[in-house]
Amino acid sequence: MAAIGSSWICALALVAVLGDALLPFIPSGTLVILAVLKTAQVDGAPVMLGLGVAVASFLGDLLLLNLARRGAPALHRRLARRPKLAASVTRVQQALVERPHGAAAAMVVIARFVPAGRTVLNLAIGHSPAHPHRFLHWSALAALVWAAYIVTLGWLNSHWFNTAWLSLVVSCAAATAISTAIARMVRRTRRLAAL
Repeated sequence: MAAIGSSWICALALVAVLGDALLPFIPSGTLVILAVLKTAQVDGAPVMLGLGVAVASFLGDLLLLNLARRGAPALHRRLARRPKLAASVTRVQQALVERPHGAAAAMVVIARFVPAGRTVLNLAIGHSPAHPHRFLHWSALAALVWAAYIVTLGWLNSHWFNTAWLSLVVSCAAATAISTAIARMVRRTRRLAAL
């Protein structure tokens, strides 16, 4: 019975990771951590879950990227109604074009850790007239880095604390603190670049 419950949580976590490219308010990180905590004692489960999370994350990027490219007129209308989102998309497009190859790759990886950063990044690339091939290998790298980070965070806390609820709380608090710190660093860097 426990194995069935764990597999449902793992499946739900993978669907959430796939879907949060489109809907960034889905608590995919929390669900992945919960899945890690439920399967941490099973040999090889964290590694398999990490690989599944990376694949789901990359597929979510591909899905949103294709939707953005195919639905360009609808995307234009949506961006016209949301000036802040449109400004973010334009800023990301410019940064990807203007920065050297390595800096643009780092930007793609960092966007994975910023709340809604993945969504804005995929919209920017999908909305761009340039072909997204260069982005895809960076997206795969970002998916692997994020999956390794979130699974390791849950796995470490499952071994440091005796209770699952405390491991979950500490893991989620740490993930939130890290995302907040990265978002602040990105905003500070953007402000300094504007000076």
